[in-house]
Amino acid sequence: MHKKLKFFGVLTSIGVLIVLLQGALVTKTGSGEGCGATWPLCFGEVIPTNPAIATIIEYSHRIVSGLVGILIIILALWSWKQLKHVKEAKAMAIAAVILIIFQGLLGAGAVVFGQSKAILALHFGISAMSLAAVVLLTILAFEDSKASHVVATVSKRYKYYFFFVITYCYAVIYTGAYVKHTKATLACSGFPLCNGQVFPGFEGPIGVHYFHRVAGTLLLVFLLILMIWTIRHFKSERVLMWASIISFLFVCAQLISGVSVVFTKNEVISVGLLHALIISVLFSTLSYMAMILLRKSNLK
Repeated sequence: MHKKLKFFGVLTSIGVLIVLLQGALVTKTGSGEGCGATWPLCFGEVIPTNPAIATIIEYSHRIVSGLVGILIIILALWSWKQLKHVKEAKAMAIAAVILIIFQGLLGAGAVVFGQSKAILALHFGISAMSLAAVVLLTILAFEDSKASHVVATVSKRYKYYFFFVITYCYAVIYTGAYVKHTKATLACSGFPLCNGQVFPGFEGPIGVHYFHRVAGTLLLVFLLILMIWTIRHFKSERVLMWASIISFLFVCAQLISGVSVVFTKNEVISVGLLHALIISVLFSTLSYMAMILLRKSNLK
């Protein structure tokens, strides 16, 4: 059932991941002005002639983003029609379309009008949410091929704690993006100390970087608690248990990649891109857990 829709959903999810990585590459290489202050044209041209590296990076990001945006809209409409009997499908379809439009407007606005660092950081956060919406639509297509959807029975305390964690995770994503846009990636040398200090303060680029370190470390602690709680008290909820384990492994990998960025002095592009990829996939995993916990019959 829904064989073509499932394939298209996987394809679109991969496309969103590519766009997300391209966006991270644009930020990392400082190619945001690779096409000047013109959009959708690039330096006033449909196809830039004799483009510099920065222009190629920015222009290819625009092209792929546009194509993937079309894929997302098609997936949303297709899911709306084929999965209209699934409660979450319409909400996810609407969210996917709104997020991709908002993401495009933020990107275009940043090019034409310029944006504050705080707004630019939001662009990556919206990308992570867009990926989650598309992934969840794809999962719904796979679930609809089975006899029943995954429903979990957990305590209210667990549910409240989980939604605190996923909200906090999004906040950490934002702080990480803010570090990049304020060019504070290398403001702290070494790890776990920051420039040889246990606490360098929260002022300036050093403060921005250090705050993200603290926030990321707390996320690891929160996900460790979530994993232990799930294993000890809700082992029978196999999907939740494995999702919590995978989430903890992702946050560990995220910490390792972040430390690697510091020790390689942000000179290895693949490490920086991996850092952006892991946190986005982690957020999608938590979003799937959220969808399960929002279904009926999940409290006791």
